[in-house]
Order: sequence, then C-alpha cells, then structure tokens
Amino acid sequence: MSTALKLAVGSLLVGVIVLGLKTLAWWITGSVALLSDALESTVNLTTAFAALIAIRVAQRPADANHPFGHHKAEFFSAVLEGVMIIIAALFILREAYAGFLSPRALDAPIEGLLINGAATALNAIWAMVLVRQGRRLKSPALVADGKHLWTDVLTSVGVAVGVLAAFATGWWLFDPIMAALVAVNILWSGSRVVKESLSGLMDEAVPETTLARIREAISDKAHGAVEAHDLRTRHAGKVTFVEFHLVVPGDMTVFDAHEICDRIEAAIGKAVPDSRVTIHVEPEHKQKHTGIVVLD
Repeated sequence: MSTALKLAVGSLLVGVIVLGLKTLAWWITGSVALLSDALESTVNLTTAFAALIAIRVAQRPADANHPFGHHKAEFFSAVLEGVMIIIAALFILREAYAGFLSPRALDAPIEGLLINGAATALNAIWAMVLVRQGRRLKSPALVADGKHLWTDVLTSVGVAVGVLAAFATGWWLFDPIMAALVAVNILWSGSRVVKESLSGLMDEAVPETTLARIREAISDKAHGAVEAHDLRTRHAGKVTFVEFHLVVPGDMTVFDAHEICDRIEAAIGKAVPDSRVTIHVEPEHKQKHTGIVVLD
C-alpha cells in the first residue's frame, strides 16, 4: 500500500474517532455550536472516503482509454470536498438560526468542551500531517483533506470561545452566534478549495517558479539546438506535463537530436520530479526567433 493510501485510510480512522468525541460533547451539553461542529465532522468522513477512492483511481497506470493516466481523479475528490464543506456550513447556519430563535442554557459545558478539545487536538495534528505529506507527495486530494480538517479545527476553536462566553456571561445567544460566525468562515474556506481544484481540472499552467526552473533546464541543456518555443505546461495530481518545440539545424542527425532531447528530459525531471516531457523536434526553417534562448 502506498504512502498516500495509508494516509487516506488514516483519515477515515481519525474521522471516526473525532466524530464520536464531538457527538458525545454535543449530547452531554445540548450546545447548538457543538452540534454544528459534529455535523461538520460527518462531512470529514465523507470526504476522507472520497479522497481514498480518488487516490486509488489516480494511482492506476495509463491504459487504452486513459493514455495520459488517471491523475486528475484527485481533483474531482478535492472539488467534492470543497462542495461538502460549503454544504456543512449551510447546515450549521440553519442550526445557528434555530438556536438564535430559541436560546437555552447548556448542560455540563466544561465537560463538553474538554471532550471537544481532545477531538480538536487530534484533528489539528492530523491536518498538519496531511497537508505536509500531501504537498510532498503532490496529492491534491490529501492537501484538500488536510485543509478541510484545518477548517474543522478553526470551527472547534470558535465553538469553544462561544460556549465559554455563554457560560461565563449567562448570555446563551453567544452559542448560536458563534456557530454562525464559524459557518461563514467555513464557506470561505470551501470556496477556496473548489477554486484551487478547478484550476487543475482546467489544465492551468504550473506556477511561475516551476516554469522558471523548466525554462532554465531547457536553456542549459539544449546546446546544439537553435531555439525552443511554444512551451506549454499543465499539472494533474502529482504529475507535471511539459511540452515544447525544439528547433535544430537542418543537417543534424536524428541520433544527435535525440541526444539533446534526452539531456533536456533528464534536466527537467531533476528540476521538476514526476514530470512527463514531450518534445517536438523541428528543422531550422520553423524557427520563430522567440521563446527560450539556448545557452552555448
């Protein structure tokens, strides 16, 4: 089992434990804010399961129907997570509205907060693991799952503040008000996750820093060629696709042109791990006098 799959399975186990703790906290307090926190944890389980399925699909090798691989499956999972975050926020707003109309004193608020705090600590630790490892493995699904858990951590912190304020002042409206404020923050977070995932589905180019490394690798290792132009990039999951045209002298042999391509591919692979490079070799009359300058 790959590291990404192990992390996805771990998310499911953590999600079950956290949901159980938060449900217990709500049950002994009757807090609308704690109920809202538990509701979001049900989304964590759903999205963790979706991430697990997406990672398994993304790791399948290329086949006749998917010659470029299945890497984009992770972006679909990340979009689903963003949508589920937004749905959870809407549920929380509904519960907050009901609590605002009929505020009530909470039962055992301190005990409930201690239980919820344990769940929050577990979520925070696991969120850091997912984001760090997801970026290392270039897994959009794991990164999105980690960011989702961070919103859950923020939710829990906000809920704790609201419940403590309500308990300290006796003004029980703090409970639903804090739940509503946290829901607004979750809406913003969910929209960001969706936006970032859609950029991958739309074949958005790699960041400028990555593009600069690719240009440098081509310029440094293409000696013997004339120029490189029409550079295009896109990313799908952990894989970066690079494509460009390489102009060589008209009298150059196929062997020599292939040697240049091999050097460039190796350099790009070192600069950008998990890259797939496609080079179109062209004769001198295809020169555009634009693009990447070849270093001598």
